[in-house]
Amino acid sequence: MTTKALASALPLLAATLLAAQGQTNQATVTDSQPALSSVEQTIQDIKNPVPWLTWGGDLRLRNEYFNNGLSLTTDPKVSPLFGPVHEQDYFRFRGRLWTSIAPVTNLSFNVRLAAEPREFMKAPTFDTFFGGAPFDQRGMQWRYGILDNLNVQWKEPFDLPATLTVGRQDIFLGDGWLVGDGTPNDGSFTFFLDAARLTVDLKDQHTTIDAIGLLQCARPDAWLPTIGQSTTAGAFPEPLSLTDQNEKGAILWVANKSIPAVNLDGFFIYKHDTRINDAPSLLFGDNADIFTLGGSVSGTLKDHWKYSAEGAYQFGQKQDPFLNAYTGKPAPDANGYRDIDAFGVQSKLTYLFKDNFNTRLDLSYEFLSGDDPNSKNDGMFDVLWGRWPQWSEVYNIYSYVQETRVGQTANLHRIGPTLTLTPVKNTDLSLSYYALLADQDAATRSEFLGKAFGGHPFTGTGNFRGHYLQAILKYKFSQHLSGHLWSEFVFPGDYYTSRDMITFLRAEIMFTL
Repeated sequence: MTTKALASALPLLAATLLAAQGQTNQATVTDSQPALSSVEQTIQDIKNPVPWLTWGGDLRLRNEYFNNGLSLTTDPKVSPLFGPVHEQDYFRFRGRLWTSIAPVTNLSFNVRLAAEPREFMKAPTFDTFFGGAPFDQRGMQWRYGILDNLNVQWKEPFDLPATLTVGRQDIFLGDGWLVGDGTPNDGSFTFFLDAARLTVDLKDQHTTIDAIGLLQCARPDAWLPTIGQSTTAGAFPEPLSLTDQNEKGAILWVANKSIPAVNLDGFFIYKHDTRINDAPSLLFGDNADIFTLGGSVSGTLKDHWKYSAEGAYQFGQKQDPFLNAYTGKPAPDANGYRDIDAFGVQSKLTYLFKDNFNTRLDLSYEFLSGDDPNSKNDGMFDVLWGRWPQWSEVYNIYSYVQETRVGQTANLHRIGPTLTLTPVKNTDLSLSYYALLADQDAATRSEFLGKAFGGHPFTGTGNFRGHYLQAILKYKFSQHLSGHLWSEFVFPGDYYTSRDMITFLRAEIMFTL
């Protein structure tokens, strides 16, 4: 991290700690429930001025630094497209305001407005696609504001045990493995889906059923106008995107807890992709019909053990615009489509020490099939709307761009432990190690970027992706203020041409009203 970044991030942490300590007001305890302090009661009264209106907001301040996360090397000859901008350093300032209006019982209108300007200390990677060095956009990038929630929610419609939500909303199913983020290209600025969701709660059967239909557009202003232009600056502005293609989908998700200490989920997901002609979606988008069948089981074993396992199989058809365009690999059919035959598994076994430090030890294993270059079928498992930092902020997001696209994790074996504990009050520390391997030694979708721009960051002869290390320190200053320090390091293996270490560092402060 640069000196400027450290000089800015560390005082933020120190200042907020002092502020939090200065605001401490011990509450009295009545009937086992802590009474609100006068300050907190005032805040709640302001947020809920009348019975039918509530509102709130948050402000997230981040400094992020990474090196080789996207380029996979410092050598422009190995990665001509991203090598010149292998080092990134920037601040992100995300602010959100939301309100919920309930004019009648069980009916509410929900709105949230978000914006995230960014300050770049080095030339951003999107310059590679949008103008290059002549349009170097270091400095403040104001971006745009967007309504990232706008929906109507009806609870117990017609006295049924259900909730109906229609409009722009956040949807996170299970642990988010396949459904968690509908807008992967804006980097956790937003994560909504434009959808209609019906949740049926069958309490006597200990079962919930989710039926969801969605229609997601790549462009931020496709449905609703943004506040400000959703394009890059420079002489030749290009559109920014939320995802790589227009998407339609249907989800049926059933969760059952009838068996004590066991949770059972089953799901069917259909995703229809339609490629658009806007850059860079022209390069990364696809046409596809993807059908996913799967399920999960989780629960407890005796007093100290927890477990979870989830698996899915995919079939259908996909048309990648540039797949195999420069190779002698088996060609798709006349229309460029290939049959999908892919599967994935993720699992975790946890031991709870139940000590004074709340220590826990997780052992995780994940498998996502890769595309066999010698097969006429498409073997890459598609994580659908799971393109978010599920276990890494740099590797399974940025480091997959030259292999697939942002957050499109695939062709992977991941195994390793995570140790989590609370060394002191309000402080959480976690340490992780993963061994990363590839299912196929050929990078799944690397042909276009590699051949079109010259150079190639993948050897094509090795399966060991590398060693992954992560350390996270979180602290909760008060009910409204928290922060963390985050670090990741990847030591590449023989899957990559370069052995340059991949580094990611972040400092964050989060204020929530």
